[in-house]
Amino acid sequence: MRYDWDWSVVVTDPYRGWLLSGLLLTLLVSVVSWLIALALGSVIGVMRTVENRPMRAFAASYVELFRNIPLLVQIFLFYFVLPEVVPTPIGIWLKRGLPHAEFWVSVVSLGLYTACRVAEQVKAGINAAGRGQMNAGLATGLTRIQVYRFILLPIAFRTTIPAMTSEFLNVFKNSSLALTIGVLELTARTRQVSEYTYHSLESFAAASAIYILISFVVVTFMRRVESLARLQGTLAAEAR
Repeated sequence: MRYDWDWSVVVTDPYRGWLLSGLLLTLLVSVVSWLIALALGSVIGVMRTVENRPMRAFAASYVELFRNIPLLVQIFLFYFVLPEVVPTPIGIWLKRGLPHAEFWVSVVSLGLYTACRVAEQVKAGINAAGRGQMNAGLATGLTRIQVYRFILLPIAFRTTIPAMTSEFLNVFKNSSLALTIGVLELTARTRQVSEYTYHSLESFAAASAIYILISFVVVTFMRRVESLARLQGTLAAEAR
């Protein structure tokens, strides 16, 4: 069977506009989800390293719970199940009153899921710094919170930049699952173009190229950030 290629479907309107709007929504979902994951994951990661046993147990339970439930199942639980099990007024608001409910469910689900992975990276970075950094900070008169804020967390973030970059790229790629609850992100728009034009190969090839391009830009930028972080660490060590 002969296939008639037509690449114009991805550069002419309205299909080009669909892909661009899908890309913008994908980036928005990814960035907001990453901010949630980074903030919450940092807190959970710190909790996994403190001496308080209940806090460590809570953080470990969070990580195990969200890490072992597939992301797609979590999205469905938040979108379809949660409104049915909470009090009726809250459930009605979640289903009918919350503006752009699909967007917020996908963002929260993706953020909570990724937070457990970020927490493990933060924990590993703090442990890599060693207890000597904690003891040295306490010896200078800093409180434990100040030691985490000014010493341990900066070291952890600097040493885990490559891992954090990978986690952000996972968020970017996992955002495609948002189409399952009606978010018209890049993959959903690509399928829409495919259904309208019957040129699936061109549509999904263009989407793949966009995903690869964005990932390449992120990796290149973060490599530069990593280099600057290493230089800053070296200069700080020499100054001491």
